[in-house]
Amino acid sequence: MVKSNPRKNDPRRDQPTDEAHQDEFVFGRHAVEEALREGSNKTINKLFVQKDLNSDPVRVIVEKAKKQKILVSQVPKVKLDLLTDGGNHQGVMVAMAPYAYATIDELFAHAEGHDPFFLILDNLEDPQNLGSILRTADAVGVDGIIIPKHRAVGLTSTVAKVSTGAIEHVPVARVTNLAQTIKTLKERGLWIFGTAMDGQDFRQWNAKGKVALVIGNEGKGISGPGQADGCDTDHSDGGPCAESQRFSGGGDPDVSGFTSRGGK
Repeated sequence: MVKSNPRKNDPRRDQPTDEAHQDEFVFGRHAVEEALREGSNKTINKLFVQKDLNSDPVRVIVEKAKKQKILVSQVPKVKLDLLTDGGNHQGVMVAMAPYAYATIDELFAHAEGHDPFFLILDNLEDPQNLGSILRTADAVGVDGIIIPKHRAVGLTSTVAKVSTGAIEHVPVARVTNLAQTIKTLKERGLWIFGTAMDGQDFRQWNAKGKVALVIGNEGKGISGPGQADGCDTDHSDGGPCAESQRFSGGGDPDVSGFTSRGGK
């Protein structure tokens, strides 16, 4: 069975929890099995399984989810009852992503014909900020946005509303390991930039060519050491990246300086 999120009108649903990122729940063994058969970790955010439920059909469902690298969460029956609004969940439920995510390869395909320009959002939590970034990214020609799968805001109805349609034009990739993704981007020829309150003026950056810009969490900045260490810090050839960078919110991020970078 498929049911809309019963907390859809709850203002708490857009807080940065894995459950709150979804608009749709699929529950019941047969429905969940079909969702796992047709879906992937791009479309399924999490599998919820009732605690102390160890029947063979449930074990098969859990094994298939883990094989597809889908997060599995053991929860009490009362939580499943709440999330399914009293539906016949049979101890299993999957949370489906309301918007489709792209792959890293699809981001590169979107940039075909010119040097790619990506944004990497390091554990951004506020859906208003993500929507604002999408809007600006669409306006200045960003080819794609990369976000982490866990402990960060995803694509929600609030994000879509704030983006004023940009969510349909800027592909967003969601990855499990942001540090590893940065390493992969570097291997594919991208320079990784980061910004900081006390960093070098972006107008002095040599931002031509294939680049990605890291924007950190609203309060903590760029997480480390993985993300910060992955940035290129050679000021003469690449861009500065500081561990203290954070997105302050309250408006669009200033990435417009890259529009005249000469790489497109």
